[in-house]
Amino acid sequence: MTLAEIVAAVMFVGITLYALLGGADFGAGFWDLVAGNARKGAAPRALIEQSIGPVWEANHVWLIFVLVTLWTGFPDAFAPIMSTLYVPLTLAAIGIILRGAAFAFRKEAEALGVRRVFGATFASSSVITPYFLGAVVGGVASGRVPPGDETGDVWTSWVNPTSVLGGVLAVVVCAFLAAVYLCADAERRGQSDMVRAFRVRALVSGAGAGAVALAGVFVLREDAEDLFHGLTHRGAALMVVSAVGGISTMVLVWKGYYAYARYTAAIAVVAVLWGWAAGQYPYMLEPTLTIEDAAGARATLTAMLAVLGAGSLLLVPALVYLFVLLQRGALAKPDH
Repeated sequence: MTLAEIVAAVMFVGITLYALLGGADFGAGFWDLVAGNARKGAAPRALIEQSIGPVWEANHVWLIFVLVTLWTGFPDAFAPIMSTLYVPLTLAAIGIILRGAAFAFRKEAEALGVRRVFGATFASSSVITPYFLGAVVGGVASGRVPPGDETGDVWTSWVNPTSVLGGVLAVVVCAFLAAVYLCADAERRGQSDMVRAFRVRALVSGAGAGAVALAGVFVLREDAEDLFHGLTHRGAALMVVSAVGGISTMVLVWKGYYAYARYTAAIAVVAVLWGWAAGQYPYMLEPTLTIEDAAGARATLTAMLAVLGAGSLLLVPALVYLFVLLQRGALAKPDH
């Protein structure tokens, strides 16, 4: 691997972690949205708050990491992506801000009406944000972001079949991840009624994710031929791994092995993401800008890897310890 490819791989690790951890948070917001009225939805919303409350903001570290790495390491890709896709990126950023503020304020609001407003804002933003992020991925992967000084169409670059597929798939996959994780959390807390409720949600959303992925084959074949070719050749093995991981998760959830299902669900999502990377390789922007061409100076890439390596010695253990404490139930009591 070249130095530029190593930096690109490190950046993609950040994308993967954000999809798994931040994606589960967005999915929890989706289930908050459809939980029902104040009485019916009280129990699932309480479980969601207990599960994501201690860690939801920490997961945005990975989004910041990806943006900074793209900006610093691959400026010739960062500039056209931002100038072409600034509309969905701005909407996603607004969604992240509104979601965070609403989640924090909902806990402090005493009036039911105010809590409902904040709750609706949190939940709807949890759906809107992954949709727009998925639409951005679709615009990049389908070759609608031209490299160089030329700016792509600010609307059709993200309002197109591949971007719609990316947005819908992002929302459904986030919901699937969250449902599987929440099954395990509910079981750990001894909430058998919530285990049953999220078990159904996991099975339904898993089937939905599979259906969307299957429909996506036909969408990509017609709308993103280069990506379709890459996925069915270089990325084919990873697509098979993703399918096996998804089916295994459904079987494990059906049989009640929720702790193991979390890992197979993560494998399914990781395989899809890295299948996209393999399918698009060696291009940063299809079909002309390669990873090497988009990369900054060698000295910049070397300094980046050194700084990221040193920073990870502090960041990674702290985040791991945070999640260990969460899984042990040491960060908050159920009645807090």
